[in-house]
Amino acid sequence: MKLRLSILFALFSLTAFAQKDAAKQEWKQLFNGKNLDGWDIKIRGNDLNDNFGNTFRVEDGKMVVRYDQYDDFKQKYGHIFYKEDFSYYRIAVEYRFVGEQAPKGEGWAWRNSGIMVQGQPAATMGKDQDFPISIEVQLLGGDEKKRTTCNLCTPGTNVVMDGKLITQHCVNSTSKTYNGDQWVRAEVLVLGDSLIQHFANGEKVLEYNKPQMGGGNVSGNDAALLIDGKLLDHGSISLQSESHPVEFRKVELLNLKGCMDPKATNYKSYYVKADNSVCTYKKGK
Repeated sequence: MKLRLSILFALFSLTAFAQKDAAKQEWKQLFNGKNLDGWDIKIRGNDLNDNFGNTFRVEDGKMVVRYDQYDDFKQKYGHIFYKEDFSYYRIAVEYRFVGEQAPKGEGWAWRNSGIMVQGQPAATMGKDQDFPISIEVQLLGGDEKKRTTCNLCTPGTNVVMDGKLITQHCVNSTSKTYNGDQWVRAEVLVLGDSLIQHFANGEKVLEYNKPQMGGGNVSGNDAALLIDGKLLDHGSISLQSESHPVEFRKVELLNLKGCMDPKATNYKSYYVKADNSVCTYKKGK
């Protein structure tokens, strides 16, 4: 009897472990901590991968944005793009703002950066284009007053909230204000063209649906690529250079395509647990 119970317990433990292992997908480190391999750089007024002023670089194992070689910012907005695109995923960065703003950077860009998701490819940006057509998860540092982070901004895009099309450029989140040089974890859940959620230090602070092209707030772009109303079911991921030094000590992604894509085969239902690390699914028959 004891032997039978031991065997049953062992089989149960093995089955539970296998199910747990099948349900778990590891975070992929998009930034390797050593160099910018796997990334493209586009700075306004410069060709693709012309890293003007050594703006994007690696220091002490961190991806950083610096302006020590700038005499005048001159609206040279920059973005560093991961070379793959994604559709269903969680993207997370750990960031902080440091130092002083670049000379002649706009006041609104003080302690301001962003994660651009479902964006256009870097290679399709115009030489003088300021921002990629994308959904921007705006990252802001505090100024001792209420100043939320993980807000929404929409260069060349619109979204739907509570069933209504939102055409204003920026919408504030409900996050706390993070003053000083403290590290903050910003995370975004992107489910194709259906749902996007923003998280600040693990707290959900904003949610909306149906990311799509439309509106303005982008210049220098190829007009033929901006198709009003076109849903954004996949796209690039990039990080911003907007005139204030910022550091990223981690950039990681949990690819959910295999268990969240409704077009995927051999799956019956799809859902994500809120612990930031597990993509759980039920196999179909």
